[in-house]
Amino acid sequence: KVIIAATSAGSMGGRPTGLWLAELAEPYYVFTEAGFDVTIASVDGGSIPIDAGSMAEGFFTEDSKKFLHDAAGYAKLSHSVKLSDLKVDDFDALFIAGGHGTCVDGAKMKEAVEAFYASGKPLCADCHGPYALITCTKPNGEALVKGLEVTGFTNLEEEQAGAKEWVEGNALFIETEFKKQGAKFISGDPWTSKIAVAGNLITAQNPQSAKEGALKVAEMLA
Repeated sequence: KVIIAATSAGSMGGRPTGLWLAELAEPYYVFTEAGFDVTIASVDGGSIPIDAGSMAEGFFTEDSKKFLHDAAGYAKLSHSVKLSDLKVDDFDALFIAGGHGTCVDGAKMKEAVEAFYASGKPLCADCHGPYALITCTKPNGEALVKGLEVTGFTNLEEEQAGAKEWVEGNALFIETEFKKQGAKFISGDPWTSKIAVAGNLITAQNPQSAKEGALKVAEMLA
């Protein structure tokens, strides 16, 4: 049983944002096709806002299109469960999807992230999903990512996406924060798939990495 968690924030600094659809749709099909039971959760529960950019030419992946026409899947997105209502003991893994919305409310996933990490169960965060890790700590009190090999949406990708000033004015840069916390930040070329694995923590760089991150979770659960 796997949780895919997403943001509930539909805007940041007055600009519309939300979930990056492929980062939920692709893991959803990796997990359902592997026979896992998938629960879609969000910070506040209810309908999850989708970033319109993730349905634009070049980003609207086959799985994203399929998901929007998938009655069962889409119903789970429209009526998502509140993440804080779920118990780690009842699930086997947590996958955190991205989208700039996570910069707004990702910190509210802290309890779930810390519980999954401490449990030793697979925890994967993709693209802006790792934003949820910034305020998290290990059971010993140090920054969760300290000393760990991690990745996430890079500063270069923020710049290339035209989001640098927007993030600068309203949020933090994942790469900058992780490095400050003593993580070993790795990344591949912009917009190509790259994941980092540190024990039960998997981080994935960008929308193109969602599937690889999910496949790694599935492999750990096999």
